[in-house]
Amino acid sequence: MGSFGTTEIILVVAVLFLLFGASRLPQLAKSLGQSRKAFKEGMREAEEDEKAQLSSNPGAPQVSAVSDEAVTDEMRRQAEAKQS
Repeated sequence: MGSFGTTEIILVVAVLFLLFGASRLPQLAKSLGQSRKAFKEGMREAEEDEKAQLSSNPGAPQVSAVSDEAVTDEMRRQAEAKQS
């Protein structure tokens, strides 16, 4: 599957004119642009919230910061403590 060529784009635009009419297409494009802008704003806010949460609690251990050996050692200690 390749990219769209000129003929395909013209065909899609013609079908859009037939379905929605020339008066509705600018409204449709405007609402699509507003939706895209709102989505980007939401994604940006989510990223900022995540960064703020991570920076507000720097002492909390991160899952990726724990090595496999440390996890294995902790599991052994807990198993030994249960047996004792």
